[in-house]
Parts: sequence; C-alpha cells; structure tokens
Amino acid sequence: MVEALAEQSAGLRAHGVEFLNHCRVERGLSANSISAYGADLDRFIAFAGSQPALPGPELLRLYIDSLFRSRLSQRSIARHMATLRCFFRFLLQENVIDWDPAQELHPPRQWQTIPKFLNLGEIEKLIQAPDTARPTGLRDRAMIELLYACGLRVSELCRVGVGDLDARMGYVRVTGKGNKQRLVPVGREAIGAVERYLAEGRAALLKGRASRFLFVTARGGCLTRQGFWKLLGGYGRKAQVFRGLTPHVLRHSFATHLLDGGADLRSVQVMLGHADISTTQIYTHVMRSRLRDTVNKHHPRA
Repeated sequence: MVEALAEQSAGLRAHGVEFLNHCRVERGLSANSISAYGADLDRFIAFAGSQPALPGPELLRLYIDSLFRSRLSQRSIARHMATLRCFFRFLLQENVIDWDPAQELHPPRQWQTIPKFLNLGEIEKLIQAPDTARPTGLRDRAMIELLYACGLRVSELCRVGVGDLDARMGYVRVTGKGNKQRLVPVGREAIGAVERYLAEGRAALLKGRASRFLFVTARGGCLTRQGFWKLLGGYGRKAQVFRGLTPHVLRHSFATHLLDGGADLRSVQVMLGHADISTTQIYTHVMRSRLRDTVNKHHPRA
C-alpha cells in the first residue's frame, strides 16, 4: 500500500512538472501564474499521496471536500478547481489519461463583492506621502502616480522599462498576463512625476549602473512587487488611509473613478487588460449608481 501511494504521488509530481513547463513555454504564462499553479498542484499531490489509489472522480471529490473543511475562501477554492481542470485537460491532450475526471468540477458560487477603492481625497494624501527630497521618495511617488493613472497590476508596474513610456505621446506600453502587450494612456500628473524621478532620482539610485527597468532599487535592480507592496502599505499608514492597503486597491480606484466619470465599461476593460469583459463587470456597482441619472437625462418620458 505504501509503495502504491508513493508511486501515485511520484507519477503526479512528474506530470505536474511537465504541465508547468507547458504553461511556461507553450502558453507563455507569467511567473506569478506558474507559481500559483505550482502551489495548487503541490497541495493536490500531497493530498493524493496520502490516499489509496482511488478512481479519479472520487479522489477529486475528497480533495475538494478537504478544501472546504480547511475553511478556504470560495475564491481560493475556485482557483484550485481551475488549476485541476487545466492540469487534467493537459494530461488528456498528452494521452496520459483516456478521459478527464475534472470535467464535471464546478466552482462554488461566489458572492460578488464590491472592490475596495479610495476616494479622491485619500488618493491625494497617498500621493503626497513619499518624501520627494530623497531619490527613493521620487521613485515611490512616480510609481503611485503611474499605478493610479493607468490601473496597472503591481507586476506590470515593476516591469515597466525606460523605453516603455512615451511621455510625448502620453502612453505607456504594458506587458500583462500571457505576455500580452497593451498601450495605456498616461495623464500629465503621472508623466510629470516620472520625469522628475528620471531627472533627479533614478541616476542617484543607479550610481552609474545600467538597468532597462524604469523603477530601480538602491542596489540597481528592479523593484519587486513584494517590495512595492510593503512600501505602499507603509505610505497608507502614513497617510492614514484604511488598513491593508494594497496595489490592487489603486487599480480598483482607477477603474471606479473612470466609470464614475462616465467612461464605458469596454474602454476600462481594454485599459485594465482583462481578457473577458465579465471580469470588468465587478465595477458595475458604479454604473448602477448612474442609472437614475441616465434615465432622467435620456428617456423622453423620464
């Protein structure tokens, strides 16, 4: 029995490595996506290694039950199930299995929550929080300005290159999930903050070293998303913005303020880099608040 369990676990682990390589090379997924897939598969393989050699559907049912018992959020469970569906679909395509036991997996129904976002006053206080008398403060203010101006993901922000920003045209070229590129407009305030950082801060941080990345550390490397996440949390506390401030809150603020100002959902989808507009529809709470105004303005018998 022990040998059979070990053999099952080893086989799954080998196929898991092949699947992650496929995601990296063939599908061109980002390092963050591959890391998330790997963590989910590690958990599943560890569970499978502790079970008898059960048929596929039974093993998956027990595994999903274990996720619910561990009190994971519905969103996390849905992500684990998506990983398993991709993994077993890959095994089917590679003729490792004859049929897909994960095809009947359905994610739990998730309550649609309104994203957290900052109001304009909080945004202004956050932008003013970095000490612009220091090179790192100039960098951090430029990053906050660009994050809010463009609604970037934190990984996209940290990977922006010096040549990706066209200050004259007012656009930044962003490489998003799956290495897909998009052009996002940049406002004057953000461009001004970046230009001041380039003129007074970046060279002081690099100290003669070269880097293709726009935002760099005092060691000359690229500022990581974990590093910026920590910096932003500190500025949030300094500005007395609500606890748990994350880069995604600024992304939500960007989308919310655009829609509140009259932007259409399709344009916001393109700027956010969402592949499906259903993802962007989490912001319809803003659009619902404008329905009465729309009816009053445009309906002939309002």
